[in-house]
Amino acid sequence: MTTTDAFDGLECVDCGATFDAAEATHECPDCGGVLDPTYDYDAIDLDRETLESRPFDSMWRYEELLPFARESAVTMDEGATALVDCPNLADELGVERVLVKDEGRNPTGTFKDRGQTVAVTAATQHGASDVVLASAGNAGQAAAAYAGRAGLESHVFLPSRSGFTNKAMVNVHGGDMNVVGGRIGDAGAAYEEAREEHDDWYPLQTFTTPYRHEGKKTMLYEIVEQLDWETPDAICYPTGGGVGLIGMYKAATEFRELGLIDDLPALYAAQASGCAPIVEAYEEGWDEHEPVENPDTICGGLEIPDPGASPWILEAIRATDGGAVATDDPDILEAGVQVAQHAGLEMVPSSAAAASGAWELAERGEFDGDETIVILNTGSGNKEADVLRSHLMGQGI
Repeated sequence: MTTTDAFDGLECVDCGATFDAAEATHECPDCGGVLDPTYDYDAIDLDRETLESRPFDSMWRYEELLPFARESAVTMDEGATALVDCPNLADELGVERVLVKDEGRNPTGTFKDRGQTVAVTAATQHGASDVVLASAGNAGQAAAAYAGRAGLESHVFLPSRSGFTNKAMVNVHGGDMNVVGGRIGDAGAAYEEAREEHDDWYPLQTFTTPYRHEGKKTMLYEIVEQLDWETPDAICYPTGGGVGLIGMYKAATEFRELGLIDDLPALYAAQASGCAPIVEAYEEGWDEHEPVENPDTICGGLEIPDPGASPWILEAIRATDGGAVATDDPDILEAGVQVAQHAGLEMVPSSAAAASGAWELAERGEFDGDETIVILNTGSGNKEADVLRSHLMGQGI
């Protein structure tokens, strides 16, 4: 297994056990917990000038802080997405600046590419021939794309409510698509059955593989660089499984460890009120969520009623003095429309929850007025343009 020099291996976030990355591939062998890549930060010689001298062309420009070298990566130059200044939105929120990190510009149209490039690279390093996962939609499309590029077979389990684009493109990329039931839980159950029948299939499931959150942490690296090394005051992130939020939390602590920044941004988890287990846990002061029995939101990417890494998510928002906020579906869709009409950016409905959440936080008086706020748009709005258009039709427009 070929890794970067400072990559130490994997550590279980639950029991603290450590493992060689060539030996442990997925969950903790001791307790079944989530594994997290670790590094010898003293061995990393990385400063602002070095990074600024590199082309801003891919997330792999941060290879010292990733498990694998760029030359061995299964990559389509994902990352290096735009951070778009939105002065009209800043005026509406009553803050100094609002910027949207536009992840819809990735190869398959969402931030899922960041996680899959690292996870599929790991699969090739471990000698896999087939990869498998359950997905609400976008991660499955990205997995099929990267697996195809790597010459691997992909098996994707999607709920029937997944968008047409996701289903179509899994097939177009050569994936074995399986549409199961109506919701993500149905797809997850079918995925588990498939794993039992095919123990040689390499899972790319969130937090089953240690590498998807590792890829998504690069969003924070880019945000800080794009702000000329100023840490934003707050980042609003649309939260289902919370993979990107956890990744950005880790990235901020890494940049601070390396002396590249001094402060951590306040991280806010934005959810839909029809499925808001993180918001409930945060407001109740719990260390772990209670599963939502009857999730109901049009935002399929956020309809994760039982996020497996909720203790880590709650740690991230509390340790950064952030928070959690939930808004209703009509408000989320309206936020997506308003961003499109006033900033020109196309947000997938699930991502519009971050914009809606930022509005709600502003109305609550969470901001003083001089902040720089970053909103994560995790996917291109044209993936679910029909949902946003239906919202307009419902208003008689």
